[in-house]
Amino acid sequence: MNRKNDLGSKDIYELQQRIAEYEDEAAYKKLFFHYFLPLKSFSYSIIKSKETAEEIVSDIFLDLWVKRKQLCAIEDLKMYLYTSVRNNSVRKLSQHKKAAVFSLDELQVEFASPDENAETRLLNHELSFKIDAAIETLPQRCKIIFKLAKEDKLKYKEIALLLNLSIKTIDNQMATAVKKLAAVLNIPVKKPSSN
Repeated sequence: MNRKNDLGSKDIYELQQRIAEYEDEAAYKKLFFHYFLPLKSFSYSIIKSKETAEEIVSDIFLDLWVKRKQLCAIEDLKMYLYTSVRNNSVRKLSQHKKAAVFSLDELQVEFASPDENAETRLLNHELSFKIDAAIETLPQRCKIIFKLAKEDKLKYKEIALLLNLSIKTIDNQMATAVKKLAAVLNIPVKKPSSN
């Protein structure tokens, strides 16, 4: 899904510079609103509490503002934020459950649409419902990897680092997800040509 206000890596870095050098609150708000929903959804997939997920992401952004002078030193802000959310969510989960074990297979993913246009939602409601239903049929591991790749637009290498898995595993899980979704949605899948 394309967002109308999608920011590229150059835009993100420019915002980082404006925040670090000029304490630009408008740039900070733009970053916050760009990343808040996907990060909250990712945290929720780990912590299973909307309020706690919101608190975790808000705390990370507060910390980002407090340490704004060092913001330009962060080369990949997206990975930095996702890693921070993962670490804080797992830490919070282990505090709540008094268990340090984190199983990727037990994650539940909540898919939040970044498109808040009511007319668009109405027009795409039936297809959206079919896609959501198809996604729900995926195994938990496939679901979280699919969400990170397709909704949050992380690269396979970034997902592998984030979830402590091999790139091959990510590739296999995505292939499984695409096949299952195509089958549920009755869409033919082209086999890659062997060159």
